Amino acid sequence: MMNFDFVLLHVANPLASADFYSGLLGKPVVESSPGFAMLPLNETVMLGLWLADDAAQGGTGQPGASEVSFDVKDKDNLDGLHSDWRARGIPVLVEPMEMPFGHTFVAADPDGHRIRIVATGKAMSH
Repeated sequence: MMNFDFVLLHVANPLASADFYSGLLGKPVVESSPGFAMLPLNETVMLGLWLADDAAQGGTGQPGASEVSFDVKDKDNLDGLHSDWRARGIPVLVEPMEMPFGHTFVAADPDGHRIRIVATGKAMSH
């Protein structure tokens, strides 16, 4: 089971983007660094603002690009999903790897939009 929990925007300046979205949405910035900022869109979905050059694993890393992200329960779920998507012929842009936020891989939809899967151990059950 996957849970939609993140929208990631690739931006030129995460701190400036965080200020913009915080003011626009009236939501507090909950994480802030020169390379990444984050604020809640609602109780379960976060908006991540990632420095485009850092977000470029397997992609172009251009400001204006975006990702949707789904959380899965653990690395085994992530690896199973990765295998299933590969078998279906879904393009994998970034093979499974460890990142500071968890084990992750990135695939693409038919239009090239990035879909990130992250195993953080915090997936919710519905």
